[in-house]
Amino acid sequence: MIVQQILKSKQSDKVITVTPETEVSEAAQILAKHRIGGLVVSVDGATADGILSERDIVRGLATSGPSCLNDKVADLMTPKPVCCTRQDSADTVLVRMTDGRFRHMPVVDDEGKLVGMVTIGDVVKARLQELSMEKAALESMVMGH
Repeated sequence: MIVQQILKSKQSDKVITVTPETEVSEAAQILAKHRIGGLVVSVDGATADGILSERDIVRGLATSGPSCLNDKVADLMTPKPVCCTRQDSADTVLVRMTDGRFRHMPVVDDEGKLVGMVTIGDVVKARLQELSMEKAALESMVMGH
């Protein structure tokens, strides 16, 4: 399975972005409102300049206290996020996420323009569906159907 298939299976293909100048408190409200765990940080709304996750906010709270909520997203974000393309395989994305210990990956086109976002949950769900279909096909072959 490739990323393009995962993106098609998602309920929404909209990528929610914030600018580096957005306050962390506003970003936290956006995360809560949309029930998501990460935001792409983009200067122009078309490129992935960084990523801000719930973990980044928790780390900011742990090191700076509640005052970090008044900071800019740029202060807590992970710059230059690892991205994938629509043609990348689910397995490749899972390896990158696992090795990098992150759960959100922007999807970009050949020019680096943002076209989507996949989470580790999206990729695991897709792999489980794929494995289920493979199992059913093998069972059918063994049973002679």
